Amino acid sequence: MEARAAAARELLLAALEDLSQEQLKRFRHKLRDAQLDGRSIPRGRLEGADAVDLAEQLTEFYGPEPALDVARKTLKRADVRDVAARLKEQRLHRLGPSSSALLSVSEYKKKYREHVLLQHAKIKERNARSVKINKRFTKLLIAPESAAPEPEALGPVEEPEPERARRSDTHTFNRLFGRDEEGQRPLTVVLQGPAGIGKTMAAKKILYDWAAGKLYHSKVDFAFFMPCRELLERSGTCSLADLILDQCPDRSAPVRQMLAQSERLLFILDGADELPAPGPAEAAPCTDPFEAAGSARVLGGLLSKALLPGARLLVTTRAAAPGRLQGRLRSPQCAEVRGFSDKDKKKYFYKFFQDEWRAERAYRFVKENETLFALCFVPFVCWIVCTVVRQQLELGQDLSRTSKTTTSVYLLFITSVLSSAPAAAGPRVQGELRKLCRLAREGVLGRRAQFAERDLERLELRGSTVQTLFLNKKELSGVLEAEVTYQFIDQSFQEFFAALSYLLEDEEAPGAPAGGVGALLREDAELRCHLALTTRFLFGLLSAERMRDIERYFGCVVSERVKQDVLRWVQDLGQGRPTAAPEGSEKPEALEGTEEPEEEEGEELNHPLELLYCLYETQEDAFVRQALRGLPELVLERVCFSRMDLAVLSYCVRCCPAGQALRLVSCRLATAQEKKKKSLMKRLQGSLGGGSSSQATKTKPQASPLHPLCEAMMDPHCGLHRLTLFRCKLTDAVCRDLSQALREAPALAELGLLHNGLSEAGLRVLSEGLAWPQCRVQTLRVQQPSLQEELQYLVGLLWQSLTLTTLDLSGCQLPESMVTYLCAVLQQPRCHLQTLSLTSVELSEQSLQELRAVKTAKPGLLITHPALDSHLEPPEGFSSAL
Repeated sequence: MEARAAAARELLLAALEDLSQEQLKRFRHKLRDAQLDGRSIPRGRLEGADAVDLAEQLTEFYGPEPALDVARKTLKRADVRDVAARLKEQRLHRLGPSSSALLSVSEYKKKYREHVLLQHAKIKERNARSVKINKRFTKLLIAPESAAPEPEALGPVEEPEPERARRSDTHTFNRLFGRDEEGQRPLTVVLQGPAGIGKTMAAKKILYDWAAGKLYHSKVDFAFFMPCRELLERSGTCSLADLILDQCPDRSAPVRQMLAQSERLLFILDGADELPAPGPAEAAPCTDPFEAAGSARVLGGLLSKALLPGARLLVTTRAAAPGRLQGRLRSPQCAEVRGFSDKDKKKYFYKFFQDEWRAERAYRFVKENETLFALCFVPFVCWIVCTVVRQQLELGQDLSRTSKTTTSVYLLFITSVLSSAPAAAGPRVQGELRKLCRLAREGVLGRRAQFAERDLERLELRGSTVQTLFLNKKELSGVLEAEVTYQFIDQSFQEFFAALSYLLEDEEAPGAPAGGVGALLREDAELRCHLALTTRFLFGLLSAERMRDIERYFGCVVSERVKQDVLRWVQDLGQGRPTAAPEGSEKPEALEGTEEPEEEEGEELNHPLELLYCLYETQEDAFVRQALRGLPELVLERVCFSRMDLAVLSYCVRCCPAGQALRLVSCRLATAQEKKKKSLMKRLQGSLGGGSSSQATKTKPQASPLHPLCEAMMDPHCGLHRLTLFRCKLTDAVCRDLSQALREAPALAELGLLHNGLSEAGLRVLSEGLAWPQCRVQTLRVQQPSLQEELQYLVGLLWQSLTLTTLDLSGCQLPESMVTYLCAVLQQPRCHLQTLSLTSVELSEQSLQELRAVKTAKPGLLITHPALDSHLEPPEGFSSAL
């Protein structure tokens, strides 16, 4: 390649040196308009350039061989045809006849696009059936990443609405690389979301749409799809150039010219969360696209921008992993793949079944099962549900079999697929299934997704029924002969079978994998993300109902020992957690300047939510209650709650034991509602209707995103004792739902509302709930410097509440008039308050005198403030510092 490039440069310089001054002037003039791939050399670089300068500009801008094409065409346009003909003849003599190796980047771009369209026009479904990508692809909701709420400084400023999710059409895909608020275009875009949500499908659709000329047409010349998990399992070394050639229609692609314009390249790194953290040996990142190195080092170089820093990157990763990748990414713009909307689910059913009658019947059945319908927001789960329902329809089976969790949906799919085997083959298939689960487990713990034929032969799986049903065969071209590998029909299936192995395997049986469930539930932070879904499946399989299903379908007795080991692990996890900081705020000014923790901590912060997902999968109230006894306080920090997150949290709160505490810190509880345009008729009715009719049609206030959690708090079996909300923007709608929960929560005795941007209306409605006769709240902590006169609602409830005994207003601002009102209420016989904390509250001398008078009149009332004569410190067990 170097010799060809040098020869091309020599030919170009020789041709230009043959020109007279007048011819060179005409050549420069025509060269200003000479374009290749829509680009031409800036005019400023051509002014006064001699033959040597022009040769260098042409070579640098277009690449050596494409520069010959541009020069020859420009010479003809400048009417120097003899030199153009001589250049053509000399090129033929020195570099050989024109071939694919000599295609210009522009010409090869067309050939490569056609190749991509051919290769990716169809996709293989998990059952190995091929379907057209345009026919199967259903638009997903994709939303820009929402930042955590900013610390509140002066008052309840309106929080900017997060940009709403958009459907994944061509316009949305184009916006991924759009300018941010500062006008900068990102070079790295991260698509994140849970397993099966459709990240890979979206990435392949982006590649296909680019090849079809619908995306990034004027910005990207070549786009390459890099399946990280598959590439990491390649043996030996390779360069980035090798990886590019693997995707080209032939091995003679103009790779150097392509790489010379790296800013016009797009690399799609699918499953980047599979990349291991760089070890000590990889301290020096890969920077040369022609350097042969391990796949992990090459992909890591792309990810960190050490390799081709100007290239565009589209990275897909599971939702739990971005925190781990953040340190390696350079100024990424993140977007969340949220799956199907309800409307998209229906579209998917109709695309899947194609027969309208079957599609409608299946869709209506699934929609009536509210929980199952909710799970279908994940496209892969939707595919499983459709596959199972189609089989039930074809066999005339009852559609009443339902599922509440992802685990139960997967189990239902597997049992449905296995039911197609003859009854006589049952014991043999059950034995094969155990071996398949062992294979999956070895792969998950060893971070392997591809298996050689010898792996299947070792476990006697080659040619088995389960191999045909659950493994895909893939042939890779080798040096001497094709290499055959196998992988599960989907990565999530491998993780499900790995979890199932712990219930099907007798750990003491000969040949059983060592380590038991402890090998899965390890504390290694690097592996925790990788094993998250397998762990979640394991919890789901441990429910009494699922264990009965396993015994019935797979003919084995499941030991309770695994369940006890998992329960012990959860309880040990709670005992090993660092002690949470006390609540309240001794120093509110320090809190205002609190900085966000580092990214490494963010990964740990999300761990409690993942644990709640695991508990949710069990759907076994007694098990969840017992597990949570080892976690007396649940702390969730900087979580932007999705609808599913809140469903999971709500279920766990509903099952929590007596004495449970929940603290939400800097969490986003409010989501932007899609604005729907009213029809003209409805707007006319609203504007022309009379007073009585408008009252009649007045709609009930819309429930807030926190409504499911508030409902859970009101459950008779909920043991939630303390709830703290810190820097969580509490809208008026959230306050309404929370107020209702305060009236009925059976065990809630402590409530902390700290720096939540409460409005006057929100505080008023909360006070109404706290004043309700059945409200059981005994301790209330409020810290909101912006609230002054609005505190009258809280003060007013003191003589109405029958249970409130402790009020902490530390960090609030109390005007003299408010202190006077407070003192008047405190002296009422109906006021049952026993402790009032005013730590860090600035009080005038008049206010202090009034408080001293109250202490004299009611000696049983403890008032704490540094300027008062006694009780300078809060009583034992009472803390107000967060």
